[in-house]
Amino acid sequence: MTALDWDIARDNTYAAAANAALYPLHCKISEADGTTLAAPLTALTPMPPFTTSSVDGYAVRGSGPWTLSGRVLAGEIAPSIADGCAVEVATGAMVPAELDNIIRTENATIEGDKVHGQTRTKKEWREVGEEFASGDLLVSQGVPITPAVIGVAAACGYDTIEVRPKPRAAVLVFGDELASSGVPENGQIRDSLGPLLPSLLRGVGATIAPGFSPRGPIEDTLEAHVSGLRAALDDADIVCTTGGTMHGPVDYLHEALKELGAEYVVNTVTVRPAFPMLLASLPGGRFVVGLPGNPQSAVVAVMTLVLPLLAGLSGRALGTMPRVRLAADIPGRGSDTHLALVSVDVDGNAHPVSHVGSSMLRGLAASDGFAVIEANTDGSAGDMVRYLPLPVPGGAG
Repeated sequence: MTALDWDIARDNTYAAAANAALYPLHCKISEADGTTLAAPLTALTPMPPFTTSSVDGYAVRGSGPWTLSGRVLAGEIAPSIADGCAVEVATGAMVPAELDNIIRTENATIEGDKVHGQTRTKKEWREVGEEFASGDLLVSQGVPITPAVIGVAAACGYDTIEVRPKPRAAVLVFGDELASSGVPENGQIRDSLGPLLPSLLRGVGATIAPGFSPRGPIEDTLEAHVSGLRAALDDADIVCTTGGTMHGPVDYLHEALKELGAEYVVNTVTVRPAFPMLLASLPGGRFVVGLPGNPQSAVVAVMTLVLPLLAGLSGRALGTMPRVRLAADIPGRGSDTHLALVSVDVDGNAHPVSHVGSSMLRGLAASDGFAVIEANTDGSAGDMVRYLPLPVPGGAG
């Protein structure tokens, strides 16, 4: 398979995932945060469902002073109001149908059973359906479910909503040379991707399959690779592996995928850093993302392939990347797209950082995201370029 242009690789990944989108299910609204709306959310009732007071005060009819004839609190049925009378109302309470105006509490004076005060020209109540009418489209299908979406669903009467769940991800760390704890010795290398990837995957919208956060290091044998992949694919929609994407003497990923009957969607991408990466599909709408073993390259591969994969499986649009202004020159990488680590200031200026080798994490830790320097170009200070932000803590990409 020919190495794909970065944008084409993202588009192909999204298309393959969209064809395998996760099956919708009904979910309690209290448990829907971070999932994706699988059907349009329409209003079950107008909002407000009755004419309601915007303030604490007195609903009045006719000319004042007004005789205080009752009170209505939120959750109660408003009484009728006669000419020359007032009814005390609470914020959010139903107002009498016959009212002419509402006097705010702070603008009213009570003398015995008489209410004195100055009305305002501004209407101090909300009409039925002022926010939305019954049947109105509130939120479109494919929108990520945020606290605000949950709130509007609850406000108009939903107990459950139809969603596509977060895709389940597993992490398999390949490599006999890796140490899982402590300071590495005797030629070993401390595994940094095992601890890093579950957090990154949660940040971009996945949930981690139980028991796979991560699993490894997996032995450098074909049997161990096939066994590890089979176990992970039983529990996950996406399996991210680290290392083994080339064809070296102990790189068994390609052979393992062949044994499992996988088909390549992407096999290498013209992007730097992050060579080589791959995406393979398996029966049942499951996917394996082969990440390079170098840490920064692996993160670039997640941002390149896993982001569109999650969007497609969740039924979300891939979306358009924002743009930032380069604060300094950033060289291109010839015919490859260059994803350059940058920090972004409050004015939207992207500053290149140091320590950005494919095996390094120091620059990544100081960055907000990647400036996209297009193939066969160099980035010059002042250029507006596409920007791929890293997920923020607690976010979903």
